[in-house]
Amino acid sequence: MEKYLKATANVYRDAALKPDVGLCCTTTPIWQLPGLSIPKIMQEMNYGCGSTVHPRDLSNDPNILYVGVGGGMEVLQFAYFSRKANGVIGIDIVDEMLEACQKNLLEAEKQNDWFDAKFVSLRKGTALSLPVEDNSIDVAAQNCLFNIFTKDDLKMALDEMYRVLKPHGKLVLSDPITENEMPASLRNDERLRALCLSGSLPLQEYLDMIANAGFGTIEVRAKRPYRILDPKHYDTPQLIMLESVEVCAIKDPMPEDGPCIFTGKSAIYFGDEEYFDDQKGHILMNNQPLAICDKTADILGNMGRQDIYISESTFFYDGGGCC
Repeated sequence: MEKYLKATANVYRDAALKPDVGLCCTTTPIWQLPGLSIPKIMQEMNYGCGSTVHPRDLSNDPNILYVGVGGGMEVLQFAYFSRKANGVIGIDIVDEMLEACQKNLLEAEKQNDWFDAKFVSLRKGTALSLPVEDNSIDVAAQNCLFNIFTKDDLKMALDEMYRVLKPHGKLVLSDPITENEMPASLRNDERLRALCLSGSLPLQEYLDMIANAGFGTIEVRAKRPYRILDPKHYDTPQLIMLESVEVCAIKDPMPEDGPCIFTGKSAIYFGDEEYFDDQKGHILMNNQPLAICDKTADILGNMGRQDIYISESTFFYDGGGCC
């Protein structure tokens, strides 16, 4: 893994010294929040493939951890919801990126009368060994960082996130994925992996690794087209489509039958009764959609009923429903 970390450090050291607007392409619009002014330099250094900032996760004055600080945009957005000293911890291994982030936070302090740079504690460290106490974080996040890791190191990073989260705490991730085969020549290319391109896993494998870290509830919140690796520009015999996925993993107890994974499926009962009760905790009101996890979708779908409709995965889940 050392060679990948070195390549990554080189890429993001350069990106810290000179903003690279095209380094990543965020697929989620930047949150516009009342009273929040994001310095232009932060937007230029927004090196992610989605967003990990979701207001519904950030109530009750949370303690927040963000790994891979970039130019500080998401750190600033998180601080908007945790306005206390050291309410947000930002971790990065690249000295130049930490220095750039700190400088940008001081600029944000000038543009936002509510913001104090002391709301953010920047620390040097790695996702594989977080300088953070056990069970101390309400919301942890990373954006387009875990994609650089090999499977062994991804396991370590997920285990570390699980360790620092409080019970029922949330891990919010944004990473590229692909359902196409990634040639070994690309997967082993240090720079392409550092650029968050060739380390992409299939979605199910990605979710399985999150579940294996112990997260009992997993939500697929968004999935969008991201990049194309084509034979003309990359060592691949066929087009490889990358997608950007946003996932929230919750440190809930693991159910005996495995994690509850929400991929945007819903059930609709349209029978003759007012509601349908499967006697297992799922009540479907007549002709009212209910968001359900994939396990429940399988159970209901295998009951042989002609009056229950189960939708396909939309890969967009926005809360609610039951598992």
